[in-house]
Amino acid sequence: MREQLRGRLAKNASWMFLGQGVNFAVQACYFVLLARLLGANQYGVFVGAAAAVSLLSQYSTLGSGLVLVRQVSRHTDEFPQYWGNVLITTLSVGGFVILALAWLGKWMVGPASAAVIVLVAVGECTCARLAEAGGQAFQAFEQLKLTAALTSLTSVARLLAAAGMVLILHHATVHQWVIASLGVSGLSAVMAMALVTTRLGWPRIDLRLLRARALEGIGFSIAASTTSVYNDIDKAMLSRYGMLVANGIYSMAYRVIDMSCTPIRALQSAAFPRLCQTGRNGVAGSIALTRKLLGKTLPFGVLAAAAMFVSAPIIPHIVGRSFASSVSALEWLCLLPVFRSLHLSAGDTLTGAGYQRYRTAAQLCAAGLNFGLNLWLIPAYSWHGAAWASLVTDGGLAAGNWMVLGFLIRREKSLRLVERVAVHG
Repeated sequence: MREQLRGRLAKNASWMFLGQGVNFAVQACYFVLLARLLGANQYGVFVGAAAAVSLLSQYSTLGSGLVLVRQVSRHTDEFPQYWGNVLITTLSVGGFVILALAWLGKWMVGPASAAVIVLVAVGECTCARLAEAGGQAFQAFEQLKLTAALTSLTSVARLLAAAGMVLILHHATVHQWVIASLGVSGLSAVMAMALVTTRLGWPRIDLRLLRARALEGIGFSIAASTTSVYNDIDKAMLSRYGMLVANGIYSMAYRVIDMSCTPIRALQSAAFPRLCQTGRNGVAGSIALTRKLLGKTLPFGVLAAAAMFVSAPIIPHIVGRSFASSVSALEWLCLLPVFRSLHLSAGDTLTGAGYQRYRTAAQLCAAGLNFGLNLWLIPAYSWHGAAWASLVTDGGLAAGNWMVLGFLIRREKSLRLVERVAVHG
């Protein structure tokens, strides 16, 4: 049975790696084309709006997609209710989030980014979240082949849109781009929902179940939003302070970092349903799998950091001379894959074992630390300050998650020892 499970996990990880690898290549081409299409200034405007949206977009689903993965991976017959609740939550709550962003936009970012924030929000808070939920539906059944396909769907559509605009327009404004992006995001969402319905069945809304799982879902949303805070608050603040060119430079380097973490996220995504299964009786049941995963992701993180540091000078030759300072930014940020391999492995173990509240608490601390550091460093040091804040935050989160995991393992061992003493007199 162990060999069979190992084979299935390897197969699922391979599908996720393939899907996210394709997504990696597609996004690489997409962001090269987008950078050339918009230039550093307009790219900075777009990134500012997108970063502000990402701070709230995770609340659009209230965590219902991850609740689906966690519960349906254990009880597959309950899929229709959980899928129906995902759809109704995303469409209703997503609308409120869009209205909130329309109202808060001018306060969160500068006027240039605020002018396009609503269009960006519609694409991310409804369309992108529905496509993501479609992938999570297949993830719950460990059908990672289809999850991988849906992972790449929106990116492929955006790549085609960016390529078409480069060929036809050569240069475009951020307004033209967000309209095109919204169109292809909507198409991707429709295709994802149709695929889930065809393969897995029709949705069924169960408000009682929705209420019963509401707190769990909100916990997932808070955790996801805190991740967005420490990943994207710096970009929103750079836009808020009017540092649009600096924002474009820094965001381009950060995008390279995100893409370099694709294999790490692929393996963690493939293993997450298994972590939920082995975590039924606490983190002690999952720690062997966690260590095995970390034995793969940590060496890759080190290798990726070294490769990015060495190859950083090629960025201006690929995306244009206006991004020349992204070389220095990438050299500063190259350690992030190492930190992410550490905090993702421990964090997914906590979530799978039902300790999401501890992970959320650690991420809230990280988000608060990141915001405070950026508030102090960005006005004085521009994107350099944002880079320093990111390194401190991700490193601190990695240490925090593993300390929490160690504490819970010791506590579970103590509780089992007490139970044995009580049973044997």
